[in-house]
Amino acid sequence: MNDIMARKTGAWALLLAGFTGAASGVFLAFVPPAVADDRFSFPLSASGFTAIQSFFFLHHLAIAWGLMVVWRSGFAGRGVPALIGGIGSVVSMVLLAVQELVAISVAHAAYPSPATDIVDSIYGVLSLLNGAALIVLGIAVVRARQWVGWRRYIPLILGVYVIVPLTPAIFGPFVVARLTIGVWMLIFAALGFALARTDAIPANARMERL
Repeated sequence: MNDIMARKTGAWALLLAGFTGAASGVFLAFVPPAVADDRFSFPLSASGFTAIQSFFFLHHLAIAWGLMVVWRSGFAGRGVPALIGGIGSVVSMVLLAVQELVAISVAHAAYPSPATDIVDSIYGVLSLLNGAALIVLGIAVVRARQWVGWRRYIPLILGVYVIVPLTPAIFGPFVVARLTIGVWMLIFAALGFALARTDAIPANARMERL
């Protein structure tokens, strides 16, 4: 895949995932509950939960692709931090995608319960790993100075956001958690916009073969 096509697909993946992810956060925050809040699938029925989790699986894969394009396009440079942050952010996002499907297995479960505690714990570990990897990738982007202005700080903001405010919000009210995730998704959309802007392409960056 050539440089221009990779950047376009990565940008569109991040833009679409960002905006649809934000919309899904608003939807989950305000949709009339179909089940009581002592069900893991809340606020959706088990079938509705299965449908949206399947969407989240594809959604996370789209973000993973966009992150790989950002990394492999050279915006983070070619050093060890770029390698660690790039691989870490992509792999952790793919694992989060898989976890969205795993969560379907406890759609009918009472919440909280031993089974849902395990699912939540895995979500927590993977989310923190993703945040840490994004911070490393973000630092690499800042140091590489291939992007200018606000674009240069978007990956770092994405990682820091996972630590604060996203992680504390997850332990708060359901609506606050969903809306906080929605804002995170909009930052991914901003990353897609940065990737799409032709004036943000470094002259010396060359996409490695994907």
